Amino acid sequence: MIKITADSTCDLSPALIDQLNISLMPLHVLIDDEDFRDGVDITPKEIFKYVGEQNKTCTTAAVNTFEYENFFAGLSPKYDAVIHICLGSDFSSSYQNAKLAAENFDNVYVVDSSNLSTGSGHIVYDAALLAEDGIEPEEICKQLENVIPKVDASFVIDKMDYLRKGGRCSSIEALGATLLKIKPSIEVVDGKMHVGKKYRGNFERCLENYVKDRLENNDNIDYSRLFITHSHCAPETVAKVKEAVARFANFEEIIETTAGCTVSSHCGPNTLGILYKRKN
Repeated sequence: MIKITADSTCDLSPALIDQLNISLMPLHVLIDDEDFRDGVDITPKEIFKYVGEQNKTCTTAAVNTFEYENFFAGLSPKYDAVIHICLGSDFSSSYQNAKLAAENFDNVYVVDSSNLSTGSGHIVYDAALLAEDGIEPEEICKQLENVIPKVDASFVIDKMDYLRKGGRCSSIEALGATLLKIKPSIEVVDGKMHVGKKYRGNFERCLENYVKDRLENNDNIDYSRLFITHSHCAPETVAKVKEAVARFANFEEIIETTAGCTVSSHCGPNTLGILYKRKN
């Protein structure tokens, strides 16, 4: 039997985690240097309270090698193989630390998702399905490596306050975006985050235009699965995004998930993305 594990940043829902029998390794969230474990000791809503209401500083930190060693040690003897999918190596040192820890085990495999949130979640989901089919671990890793470059991950951010507080944009940029009602899209390209198109106006209208830009007249979409992942957007906002998706594409499966502490701490509330796979 093969066990699939992942960093907590994959942002799969608790129901999916349970259904697919996935174990998560929580990253660290630091609030004014107080250490919390993502999804264990702290939730995104608590982050919004600390940062938004109390103006505290929030950062994230990687899982260290010792933590991964303990994590793998508890699973390795129980399974034929353990396949761990990490947050992209350009976003964190978690992948490098997990690789070092895995050297102490003959049956632990570590995969660099080159992505974050449900961009990684797609890889975790696929790994779990392949494991259920009884595919050998080496073949699973090989198939995942083929899928990783095909994941299309992007988000639209309502306000740039959290990016400013995290040092990822200047106060002038944040102020200008607020005054001009600019909602930037953030895209993962070749394992790195880039600013994509900048939308302007009402957040819901920007999201509709964003969905149209990603899906309309796009013949390179794998329609098997789409994640709508958001940091506690209003239900009516998410409903309008689902309606927009249905207008431009026909996915076999649409899964709504809530972004975890990593995306939430960097992007803040009212961040939403549609994440799917390309054919090539």
